[in-house]
Amino acid sequence: MEQFDLVVIGGGPAGLAAACAAFDSGVRSILILERDRELGGILNQCIHNGFGLHTFGQELTGPEYAARYIRQVRERGIAYRLNTMVLDISREKVVTAISRDRGLSEIAAKAVILAMGCRERPRGALNIPGFRPAGIYTAGTAQRLVNVEGLLPGREVVILGSGDIGLIMARRMTLEGAKVKLVAELMPYSGGLKRNIVQCLEDFGIPLKLSHTVVDIAGKERVTGVTIARVDGRGTPIPGTEEHIPCDTLLLSCGLIPENELSRSMGLELDPATNGPRVNQRLETEIPGVFAAGNVLHVHDLVDFVSQEAAAAGRGAARFLALGEDTSCQIPIEASGGIRYTVPASVSPREMEEQLTIRFRVGSVMNNRAVAVYLDDCQVYRRKRPVMAPGEMEQVVLPRDIFRAHGDAKRIRILTEEA
Repeated sequence: MEQFDLVVIGGGPAGLAAACAAFDSGVRSILILERDRELGGILNQCIHNGFGLHTFGQELTGPEYAARYIRQVRERGIAYRLNTMVLDISREKVVTAISRDRGLSEIAAKAVILAMGCRERPRGALNIPGFRPAGIYTAGTAQRLVNVEGLLPGREVVILGSGDIGLIMARRMTLEGAKVKLVAELMPYSGGLKRNIVQCLEDFGIPLKLSHTVVDIAGKERVTGVTIARVDGRGTPIPGTEEHIPCDTLLLSCGLIPENELSRSMGLELDPATNGPRVNQRLETEIPGVFAAGNVLHVHDLVDFVSQEAAAAGRGAARFLALGEDTSCQIPIEASGGIRYTVPASVSPREMEEQLTIRFRVGSVMNNRAVAVYLDDCQVYRRKRPVMAPGEMEQVVLPRDIFRAHGDAKRIRILTEEA
């Protein structure tokens, strides 16, 4: 059985950043396992720009952003294996993997970082009536076909869901000569970033129909059209509002699901709000020495935040390898006032870095609110937010000195309140 101090599961932006941060924190025995044929993860098919402004101070494409981290991994001499599928991770941190070159192998790790990313919600999870004709794709699959394989999935397109990938593909398909008829969104607000709504839809005159969904797909061999309808406040289609849209392609951008099959098989508790593990401020799960970062933990909107978070996990893993398990008292973070979850879910002030970043999403569009943080009953942070939406991640950064000044605090609360 092979042995490594740290095994990173996933060679996408989270895995690469975590491995580099761990190396820079003193860990030398590191192995990255990636199931694809190259490092970089989903960034390799994201050829649009907009990446790297926070991390590198430059606007990069996805492959350019990935290439910088791949170069850092190679410069540090960090070992990685491609075309390697991880089948299982035991609670004792024994990783079982399979590849064509090595066959079935077992790797004993002292620490593990989960960085498997996420997957798209397929048609089967949406309960849309109709046959199973050709021409139905998830937005990410269509993105790969266009940007990597050089294939155009269709000519007349309807997109269901206004997640960022769907919005970006509306623009991409238009630039390749397809006609995007409309984007339908079940919720009364978009699930994507405001900048993508403007740059990908409004700039190209593509309609966005909020509170609408697809209720029927026409066609047996190939999609010939879809029927959309308005929905009520519970998401139920309203009779009499149906509209038939002729098209040959339906793209689905209906949410991302963290790839947590391995986490679940390890017995990790998953947060129902994120479908990812619960972690502390070191991004460590309930199993000592097992960390999680990136979209496997909670779905991000910016890859720069993925890299920042993963770097914190890498430093946390290095600290675990150097000092062992964190046995200090963990204080849960209580979220209310429309905040759905926080990452991390608990904090140990004694183990904190120079500053603590708390990331969260709200459950609905909020106007003229303020985000406040309380240690016991003392307010230590308050900032006005003109608009908050579920499609955009929010964050609060707190210096460690605040926690030192309230060393006996027993509660941490984060909430929204009237501005």
